[in-house]
Amino acid sequence: MYRDLSSVNFSLPGEFRKTAEKLFPKNGFSKGQKPDLKAAGEYAKILGIGNEYQRLILLDKDNQELQTFLEHFQNNLDLLIKKTWVEKSDEVRKNTLQDEVPLFMKTISQGDFSKSVEKFSLILDELAYLLFGAQSEKIDFSEYTFRIDAQMGLFWWYACRLSLCNEVKDEKASWAVLLLGLCYLTNF
Repeated sequence: MYRDLSSVNFSLPGEFRKTAEKLFPKNGFSKGQKPDLKAAGEYAKILGIGNEYQRLILLDKDNQELQTFLEHFQNNLDLLIKKTWVEKSDEVRKNTLQDEVPLFMKTISQGDFSKSVEKFSLILDELAYLLFGAQSEKIDFSEYTFRIDAQMGLFWWYACRLSLCNEVKDEKASWAVLLLGLCYLTNF
């Protein structure tokens, strides 16, 4: 779902831009480059999930508290998908997305965070469509959501750029970026 927002003259407000571009460089990641882990923590604060993010990023992947969080995430995502009203013609998309969630959770439980980022990017693309319809496929989608609410706009800006991490093969960096979206949607 990556959209080059420069083509519609949209720029994140200055107070967010520096942190956001440290997390996702404006021109994407060059070979061997990865998201700035400190920027991920700063971005979490901007999204309003800083404390939860900082607590969870420090936990081992098998920690019971993290497992409980992941269950809450899955429940919230399932509920969000189920409660989203869609046109009859989009019911198949909605059901397909619902079926993808357990597969996504399995990749997380296996610790394959690079693959999880890739799957999450696709899930967010479909979720955006279910929530916002055809508007989610327009080049100015992030700007549109930003006008609704700054934190929501920052989340969908993140979602639009998440696919840039598909080539990042650093599991720690992938987990840090993935956890941003998990925390946000758990509290959505």
